[in-house]
Formats: sequence, structure tokens, C-alpha cells
Amino acid sequence: MDKQQLSKDILKLVGGEENIDQVTHCMTRLRFNLNDNQKADKATLKNTPGVMGVMENGGQFQVIIGNDVPVVYNALVGNMSKSPNADNATSSASTGEKKKRNPVSALFDFISGIFTPILPAITGAGMIKGIVAILVALEWLSDTSSTYIILSAIGDGAFYFLPIILAISAARKLGSNMYIGAALAAGIMHPTITALLVEGDSTFAGIKVIAATYASSVIPIILAIWIASYVEKAVNHVTHASLKLLVVPTVTLLIMVPLTLITVGPLGTVLGNGLSGGIAWLFDNMSIFASILIGGTMSLLIITGMHYALLPIVVGSIATLGYDYIIPLMFAANWAQSGSAVGVALKSKNAQTRSLGYSTGLTAFMGITEPAMYGINMKFKKPFIAALIGGAAGGAFMGIFQAKAFVPVGLAGLPSVAAYISSDISTLIYAVGGALVALLVAAVLTYILGFQEENASEPVAAPAAEPATPAATTSAAVTEEAKAQDEQVFSPITGEVKPLSEVPDPAFSEEIMGKGFAIQPSEGRVVSPINGTVFSLSKSGHAIGLVSDTGAEMLIHIGIDTVKLKGQFFSPKVQAGAKVTVGDVLMEFDREQIEKAGYTTITPVIITNMHQYESIESAGRTTIKEKDLLFTAKA
Repeated sequence: MDKQQLSKDILKLVGGEENIDQVTHCMTRLRFNLNDNQKADKATLKNTPGVMGVMENGGQFQVIIGNDVPVVYNALVGNMSKSPNADNATSSASTGEKKKRNPVSALFDFISGIFTPILPAITGAGMIKGIVAILVALEWLSDTSSTYIILSAIGDGAFYFLPIILAISAARKLGSNMYIGAALAAGIMHPTITALLVEGDSTFAGIKVIAATYASSVIPIILAIWIASYVEKAVNHVTHASLKLLVVPTVTLLIMVPLTLITVGPLGTVLGNGLSGGIAWLFDNMSIFASILIGGTMSLLIITGMHYALLPIVVGSIATLGYDYIIPLMFAANWAQSGSAVGVALKSKNAQTRSLGYSTGLTAFMGITEPAMYGINMKFKKPFIAALIGGAAGGAFMGIFQAKAFVPVGLAGLPSVAAYISSDISTLIYAVGGALVALLVAAVLTYILGFQEENASEPVAAPAAEPATPAATTSAAVTEEAKAQDEQVFSPITGEVKPLSEVPDPAFSEEIMGKGFAIQPSEGRVVSPINGTVFSLSKSGHAIGLVSDTGAEMLIHIGIDTVKLKGQFFSPKVQAGAKVTVGDVLMEFDREQIEKAGYTTITPVIITNMHQYESIESAGRTTIKEKDLLFTAKA
């Protein structure tokens, strides 16, 4: 692929040089600060060969290129009239002052960063609630037994103490002390205060304390932690270093717990109850209209990132009402994407398209829609429209029968069907029935509408990018000439294994870049997970590209947005082109300092040439050490 031409196309499609305030690049993507994001032609960019995806995050307009992004970047700035301002972390070109962060993008990023990490906890607790409901409905468990009480407490615990879980997550996202946040939440939920608020007519220093219930609430604690982050930073700024440990938490708690009880908490409670009640009213009184609208546009919301705004509503509804109407509509939208991909496979005359349609349709059926959405349906356009119509049709069915979910789930697919089970089996039937309607309507419409297909001899995926370095040349040669075989990937880091869905960056969580797992490090060292070659190393040290001896191309990305640290706290131990074996040290980094600077250190470890592999098979570990088997890429 001609990188010079690709760079010219990108420059034109982002609105031209006059629309670029600043452009940088990290390991895999061009990061633009545009004067006006609306001037960029996202649709055409996404379909440009050589572009893996386009996303907006934190006010940045990001074009995902892959391992050859430095070459494209250099060509792009070479076509600009202004010279780049390079530094030791990342190259950059600037045509003006830095633009302020888009507040809407910042809000979605904030919400995503809070709720994504806690989903496993509340999903697990919710699934236990569903299992208990099934056991009681089948009369296999008495609702008066001690076993029932214990299991119910396990299921209810995460929801009852949800403010404490959210406080930790929100404080971490805001870069404040997580444990001060947890102490704040524990303070407002203390049984003594709860009893005091129930009695009413309570005061603090002569100021009336408004009665409110904080168990299972969402918005009050988020508002409180947001304000507390400013209080903590202000106190920290004016306190001598020798007194920080004593003064900062003491003053923060003394200010924030009473302030939360007097003003922030009651206000948040009103807002939270208003949102949950408003959604409940909408579905009770305009159920079909609301379900068609949300079911038909859910895929669009996911693409734009606006679905993150629904997370507080979903979690709040389940915590306060016991059920939610939105999750079933996500279920319908996902199965609609599956149906369209399968419809493409049934209609296509291209063997590669058929194979990709069936495989991505299956993953969407299981709840992971991005491969089908980006790789098939949006590529051919009409299938994506059919999927939107299918989602609306499934939503209509669910609206008629008011399908509900009783458990918040991370993936709305076949594995999540337990989320729709209650004492009444009909709730499951309505949810699955609506999803099947969505799938069938999307598949049939796709088959009827057809689509513009490439020549049968041409592959569906974008052609492989040209190599940027001699090491990359070796990588490409291995990939093209050697038949793919199973690749065992060993852990490069000691820590906790996390699904990619928990990574607060859609390029990884939505598997745009590739598949694999993430690790939350407990130590600051990265070793080689394979036998092979280092074919790229970011100047900032936060990302490492590898190719194995058998052709698996990998990316290890230390933290999210850590490119902004400009190499600080990273110490590379290898150079591009180095031959490595499993366990060779690649990088050392100061985990604590990176986190103190406000960045998460969660590290995606992914296979970027997944088109050569059928699936990723986890080794099943939740905690892992260096050189333990992490996953296997199955050819």
C-alpha cells in the first residue's frame, strides 16, 4: 500500500491542514486535535484501505492505522506546510494552540472509566441473584432456608454497597485517593447514620440533614467523589509534605461527608430517582415507541460511544427497581448484527466473505459485535442498515411484552440469557423471542437488499500494510509465507488477568485492534511473551510490537493514554529488530508513578493479525506470573 497516498487521503478526509490544531501518533494510531471534528469525513475514512478504524475519545479524533503508523505519520507531516515539533515521547505537528477538551467526550470517557471496571462484580452478583431465583422457582431451594439467605446476601451485597464500589472506581478514574473515596462512601452508609436519617429531623452543626437512602444508589456518590477530588487536590496543594498523610484525608473527609449528607447526596438522589423513574415511566406509557427507537439506534450509539451514557441508568434501575428495560434492547441489537453478518454469508459468492460472515456472525451471537459490525456490515453498508431495522423490529417485540433484564451484563449475547430469568419464565421467553426477531429480520433483509461485493478473487479485508522497517519486512514475510499455526502466548507481566472489555479505550475493549487479554500489573516489568522479533518500539516506551517465529503479530500496550507521559517512567531494555525468547526483559516501568500521574496501567496483550486465526483460547487464569501461559491463538 502506498503510504504517501494514504497520508494524503487522511489529510484531506480530516478536513485538510487548516482543520488540524495538532497531530501526534502513538503505537497504533494518529491522534488529531481538530478545530472542528464535524469537518472530518468519518464514514469515508473508515472505508479507506489501510485505516483499521476511526474513533473519538477525550476530544481527540483518532485514526487507527496499526504498526505502520510512524510511516503514515511521517508522510502526513511531510505533506503539511508547518514543521512538526518532535519530542522524546511522540512526534507531533501543531498549527495552533491546543484545543480544549470536548466536555461531552470527556463525560462519556468518565462514565465509561467508572462503570467498565465494576461490571464483573455487579454482573457476578446479579447472576447469583438469577440463579437463586431459578432455584426457588423450581422449588429446589426454600426462600426461608439459611442457604437462601446466604446466597441472597452474596447476590445483593454488591448492589447494597454499590456506592463504595463506585467510590473506589470513580476516585481511581479522577486520580484521587481510592481509599479516601471508599471511606467517604462508608461514612454516608454507616448504619448509625442510616438510622438517624430514617428518624428525620437530623442536623449537623445546626444545618438540617435531608433524609435520603444511599444503599444501592449511583449518582449521589459519583457527584460526591467528583467534588471530593477537587477538595483533596486543593488540600494537598497547600499542605506541607511532612503533614500530607495526616492532613489531606482528615480534612477531605471532614468536609465531604457532611457536605454529601447535607446537599450533594439529596441532590444526587433526586437526579438518580428521576432518571430511573423517567425511564420506567417512558417504558410503561410509551413502551413500543421507546423500544423501537432504542433497539434501532443502539448500534449507532455503540459506534459513537454514547451508549456509555446509559450505564448509570441501567445500573441505577436494577439497583433501585430490580429490573431494566435497556439491556434486552442491546441483546436485540447485537443479534441483529449477527443476523446481518450471516445474511451476507448466505448471499455472498466470495468464499472469504462467507467464512468471515459466519465467523463474525457467531461472535456477535455470543455478544461481541465489533468484528461483524466493522468487518462485514458497515463495510457493505446495506447489511448495517438491515441490522438497524432488525434491532428496531426486535425492540418492537420486546416493547409489546415489556421484556426486562434483572442482571447487568457485560456482553448482551447468548451467554447472558440468565439475566432475563425471574420467578416468571415468560420474561426469558420475551427477551430471547425479541432477539430472535431481530436476528431473522436482519438476516432476511440483508439477503433481499443485497450488497456491492468485491471480486471473488479479492480478499475482503484491507490489504496488508507495507513494512516500515527491516524488522517489519521480516514480519510480513513470515506472515505471508508461513501457514498459520497455533500460537501459545505467555504472560509478559505479573498481575491480574482482565478481559479486554474492561480496558477503558474502545480501540481495545471493542477489539478493533485485535483480540487477546489485558493484565493489571502488580509489578513494573514486561518480558517477551513469545519467541520472535521486536519489530517496533514506541519512542515513549509505552507500546511494544512483536512478531513470533511462526508469524503471530502482537502488541503490548502499557496503560491507556500513557503516550502523554512522553517516555517518563518507562525504561526500554531492547531495540526494534532484536531477537527475543520467552522471558527476555523488554521494558521496565514505574507502575506507582504512572498511576499517581492519573493514568491506568492496565495493559492489553493482543494478536493484531487475527484474520489468520480462528479464535483466542484463554488459559483460565485470573492471576498470573511472568511466563505463565496467558492464551493460545488457535489457527
